[in-house]
Amino acid sequence: MRIAVASQNFRTVTGHAGKSRRFLVFEAERGARPREVARLDLLKEMSIHEFQCDGPHPLFAVDAVIAGSAGAGFVRRMAEHGVTAVATAEPDPATAVAGFLDGTLAPAAPHDHASPDDRAPGSDARDQDHADDGADCCCGH
Repeated sequence: MRIAVASQNFRTVTGHAGKSRRFLVFEAERGARPREVARLDLLKEMSIHEFQCDGPHPLFAVDAVIAGSAGAGFVRRMAEHGVTAVATAEPDPATAVAGFLDGTLAPAAPHDHASPDDRAPGSDARDQDHADDGADCCCGH
């Protein structure tokens, strides 16, 4: 099974799957240690958030994508291409892949986009950040 893990620094699992441009790609089987086989360093236009489906995409060639957060739009778009997308709180990419395979992957922690101090008075940051069914941030809220 080929699994891509969002990792902007190529060391830890990072969030916002739809806007991620860097991924570690693992070959893995249940009960075996995942083996990193590739790294994706995509152009901004190739993030799933920006991609216009005008050709093949490297993420459509994997079986699953793991990220720190993934919104409904991202999950749906990946599923349309036969790819399972999941979010996790696990920071280590190889551990996340192993957990996904054996069914013990820690779910993503709930989060907020901005502290109340960062929001403009009277604004609802959730409405602004979650237009178009979460496609802007891909966090699932």
